[in-house]
Amino acid sequence: MASNPLAPPWLRVPDDANALASGLWSRTVRREGGAIEVGGVSVAELAERFGTPLYVVDEHEARERAVEVRSALQRAFAEVGSAAKVYYAGKAFLSIEVARWMAEAGLNIDVCSGGELAVALAAGVPVERLGFHGNNKSLAEIDRAVSVGVGALIIDSLQEIDRVAAAASRHGVVQRVRLRVNSGVHAHTHAFLATAHEDQKFGIALDDAAEAVARIRSHAGLGFLGLHCHIGSQIFGADGFAESASRLLTVHQQLLAGGDVPELNLGGGFGISYTAADDPAPIDQLARSIAQTVAAACEQLDIPVPAVAFEPGRSIIGTAGLTLYTVGTTKDVIVSAHDDGDTAVRRYVSVDGGMSDNARPALYGADYSARIAGRESAAPPVLMRVAGKHCESGDIVVDADYLPGDVRPGDLLGVPATGAYCWSLASNYNYLGRPAVVAVRDGAARVIVRGETEADLLARDAAYDDGSTER
Repeated sequence: MASNPLAPPWLRVPDDANALASGLWSRTVRREGGAIEVGGVSVAELAERFGTPLYVVDEHEARERAVEVRSALQRAFAEVGSAAKVYYAGKAFLSIEVARWMAEAGLNIDVCSGGELAVALAAGVPVERLGFHGNNKSLAEIDRAVSVGVGALIIDSLQEIDRVAAAASRHGVVQRVRLRVNSGVHAHTHAFLATAHEDQKFGIALDDAAEAVARIRSHAGLGFLGLHCHIGSQIFGADGFAESASRLLTVHQQLLAGGDVPELNLGGGFGISYTAADDPAPIDQLARSIAQTVAAACEQLDIPVPAVAFEPGRSIIGTAGLTLYTVGTTKDVIVSAHDDGDTAVRRYVSVDGGMSDNARPALYGADYSARIAGRESAAPPVLMRVAGKHCESGDIVVDADYLPGDVRPGDLLGVPATGAYCWSLASNYNYLGRPAVVAVRDGAARVIVRGETEADLLARDAAYDDGSTER
């Protein structure tokens, strides 16, 4: 079957529009009797019990990925005579249950706000296993982080040095800190996802690191751990990490003249597959390549290989998640496909969620895939665009995918790889309640984050009167 000229170049017409592409879905996902099952639970049962839209997280997949990523990095750095410290990047998706899964898998946890810190503390994560990020931490956030004893506080600006030192003095502790710097290495990704070039809000210039570290070391209440850099997100190869590590280690060597520098933090950003065209390197391969590069650079500089810290999030929780929607309407649109006047048909499939539960396509053009989840179909594949229900023309869930041509109202649609940056970026746009998060494992399902109701939304409106108060 010929491809639709409106399809992006990377999208191929599938031989079977029911097939679940390897690498996009959690490893417990399969079709049984036509319907998709995840964690041994039918999506039809999930939709009936909990409604749609619905975030579904495969607990077994999340835990297993956490162990795999941690083990791969620790194994690779042990081979070069060092150690790896792995933090789960809570910004990808954090709840009390998820924090517990990560801690039980042997990971530390990275938080970026007082709210994320509160979740990690509520989960019982040992405070010494927490790292606290943020380019503009409030004085209250700094004070709380220091007072509870977070294991590492990442200094993101020169002003924060004195602020953290003052909090450490106030509480009579020595606060361990890292210094976030920009290596100048730009990950090959969307500009809003790249975080190590100089023209952005995070960190300080690498050339200014020596002066900043001297200021840190001048405070008795601060203990310097090392440099930190994050080059971006959704990175498929090791080249960017290798170049960034090389630049950081040159400064690391210079800093050793003034005292210990026990660690180097290379951040996170390991990519995952969102479409069949994505091809991220396996974590074992990435880990080994980065470790060997770090070891080679240290040998050339004649310095010991430091412990190296990482902060993966998406690569752990991303494919553990999928989002279920119910189809509401469909329509065909005739679109000009070429300058010569040829036209083609694009089918719009509208679902009961959208940019309020997945902002990534509207935010930076992220691509996703979709499949009919509640049944199989023998209908030939048709190019479709899955749209949300919000009052925005840019409210697109899946820009382009081939689905069976008989997609109809009432069908369940599954969008894989939504475990990262979907729930965490969710909003109440158009006064939609944020969906529930349901964890599945071994044939059982349970709510781990309650969905919002209209009553929840109205309760925050100071003018709302539910009839319970007298006037």
